[in-house]
Amino acid sequence: MTLGTPAILFSAIALIMLAFTNRFFVIAKLIRDIHSDRGNRPDLQVKQIPNLRKRLNLIKYMQAMGVIAFILCTVSMMFIFIEHPDIGAGIFIASVLCLMISLLISLWEVMISTKALDIVLADREDEG
Repeated sequence: MTLGTPAILFSAIALIMLAFTNRFFVIAKLIRDIHSDRGNRPDLQVKQIPNLRKRLNLIKYMQAMGVIAFILCTVSMMFIFIEHPDIGAGIFIASVLCLMISLLISLWEVMISTKALDIVLADREDEG
């Protein structure tokens, strides 16, 4: 394995972390909006809170796994650079596994997100 192999993953992890951070900011804004708009539609807001809490936790775990993947990828590059390719390859595999776990958690969060949108749509249908 050459130094270029983990270097390819390095840039991909950075982009994924950016997407995860954007998700976090969206959830944070939704939570702040619910907090500032307590009087308007409290029943709908109460229905959304469990989903938001779960999504917030999932985002925390997917970001953590992404950061661990990033660190392991960097350590892998270091071991390859100091001419220990077998150790570097093993750490790189661990990095890829962490990234896969992070992506699976992301998929789970997206599925919960769609449930939250269903709650909003169902509420809108009830109004009409």
